[in-house]
Amino acid sequence: MNLLHFKVIAGVALLIFASLLSLVFEGVDRIIHARMQLRLGPPLFQPFFDILKLLGKENIVPRRAIPWAFNGAPWVSAAAALMILLYVPMGSLPPILAGSGDLILILYLLGLSAVAMAVGGFASGSTYANVGAQREMTLMMSYELPLAVVIITLAWFSYRSGMPGEPFSLETFVGMPVWSVVGWTGLFGLICLLIALLAVVPAEVGKVPMDIAEAKTEILEGLICEYSGRNLAMMKIAFSLRTLVMCAVVVSLFFPWTIGKHFGLQGAMLFLADFVFFWVKVFLMQIAGVTLVRTAFGRYKIWQASQFYWFHIAGLSLAGMVLLSLDVIL
Repeated sequence: MNLLHFKVIAGVALLIFASLLSLVFEGVDRIIHARMQLRLGPPLFQPFFDILKLLGKENIVPRRAIPWAFNGAPWVSAAAALMILLYVPMGSLPPILAGSGDLILILYLLGLSAVAMAVGGFASGSTYANVGAQREMTLMMSYELPLAVVIITLAWFSYRSGMPGEPFSLETFVGMPVWSVVGWTGLFGLICLLIALLAVVPAEVGKVPMDIAEAKTEILEGLICEYSGRNLAMMKIAFSLRTLVMCAVVVSLFFPWTIGKHFGLQGAMLFLADFVFFWVKVFLMQIAGVTLVRTAFGRYKIWQASQFYWFHIAGLSLAGMVLLSLDVIL
């Protein structure tokens, strides 16, 4: 078996594993969310039951829809989110696909996933979905600035501080945690960037308080109100995958530590321990950055969300950039 065949098999296995794991994480998220509200909550595998039920339902295309865009949007959104996992190092395992501009590609794939959902809303011909799509695009234009500032600042700092590896590669930050390189000024800068990135997560994954494009009580699910059957199942999977991959990227950038070497493990056991520990960190990040936030806060209005990201979070990310720059200069 040559290297190409191995990468294909490993990639397919990883994508299947991640798709199933994202639904498990969603089930845990719903249970913890319910318990925090003093409710029992659904069974752990309820997301699987929902997907299986939808796969058996009729796939209805509205008469006013543009069929190819309406049907293709959920698949493009889910595929773009899945592709990100091929560029994420998982513990001691290197990414299946890697290059010198992984973080730039990840930014594009995150944007593509969100844009595909908006296209599906616009193509449905529904007034409610149109409003949801407009909100999705407005929200995306708001949080992309602080997200880009965080990524560019970290890449620039890795280059100027002499961290081994390509500046825009996730492997660089996994190989040498950025916390071990900064001084006191840079430490506060990293904290600012981490908080800014965590603030972007709910908007990127479409969860409260930033589920403005799918607001059930305002625009009747907005983006996905006209979807049914297989298309709706793919939309649900796309939302779960976006949550998983966004938390995985945060973990790789800011919490890349492994545990295998600390226990003296070698070979396959080292890779297995670090792989499991990576997904434990992703799970904890999802609980802290998504579940707790959506339980504690109410939904923002679209103008509040834009103001929040353009001024508060963008300002915080720029402050982090200045502090890291000073750390390099000093």
